[in-house]
Amino acid sequence: MANGPLNDQQVRDYHADGYVLAKGLFDTEEISLLQRAAKEDRELDQHSFGRKDGEGGTVRLSGWNHAGDNLYGMFARCESVVNSMEKVLGGEVYHYHSKVIMKDPKIGGAWAWHQDYGYWYMFGALFPLLGSAYIAMDPATRENGCLQVIRGSHQLGRIDHLLTGEQAGADRERVAEILKRMELVHVVMDPGDTLFFHCNLLHRSDQNRSEKPRWSLICCYNAARNDPYKTDKHPGYSPLHKVPDAAIKESGLRRFADAQGDNAWWEQTSNLAASGLKGKQAEIPASDTTR
Repeated sequence: MANGPLNDQQVRDYHADGYVLAKGLFDTEEISLLQRAAKEDRELDQHSFGRKDGEGGTVRLSGWNHAGDNLYGMFARCESVVNSMEKVLGGEVYHYHSKVIMKDPKIGGAWAWHQDYGYWYMFGALFPLLGSAYIAMDPATRENGCLQVIRGSHQLGRIDHLLTGEQAGADRERVAEILKRMELVHVVMDPGDTLFFHCNLLHRSDQNRSEKPRWSLICCYNAARNDPYKTDKHPGYSPLHKVPDAAIKESGLRRFADAQGDNAWWEQTSNLAASGLKGKQAEIPASDTTR
């Protein structure tokens, strides 16, 4: 059974580094259920779409806004994850959205350097009081394009984002200078490991050039007190109904019970950072030009 939430030292590490890796947060049975559900789920596959990475590869993903009663919802709503997010964000949180990233062997594309708040800012969140829980379904290695982060980069504040391929990427010149001063970390993970990270943490990943897949479930949360002033991409605040960690295994046999329900799947043309960009420059509100 999941063994969260984060302890006090892990919370301190999160605030110092912008992330913390919870090794073995989910056990083998829980992750096996998630792997089987995701890789056999026709609904997930039908709602997946790709985004070119500007390097000749394509990233495939499937996303949704509402944490339902299926297996994905149980992971997003379980106490180990939600209580951890409440500890690092300092109060009540709600489910902002979730997505499955599908980095298939040989063809899985790269993600450009970016901050999640680089575009969630444009979706109406006034404060960077958001975070994500990245749950590894497969081993994540350097060979199959594991996540890379810049330790402590959440302290830099929001960086301008530009269009790279069909993705929103942080200003490359600025990132190059940051890398001269801050530590680059390759986050190698085993199935069941969970990375909690700040919305301003700079992160990226390489293409998957290996023979092994790298799939992951990423659950994103916003502080309840940070309710967006507009909700054209992701939902505003609504209470998140937590479930005991045991609900993950209990839901295994009925994992697709609400597959046709209220997940609010993303369409290919919406809910991605690139949709908020025109040409090669981000649309920056006039009130933000002096930041």
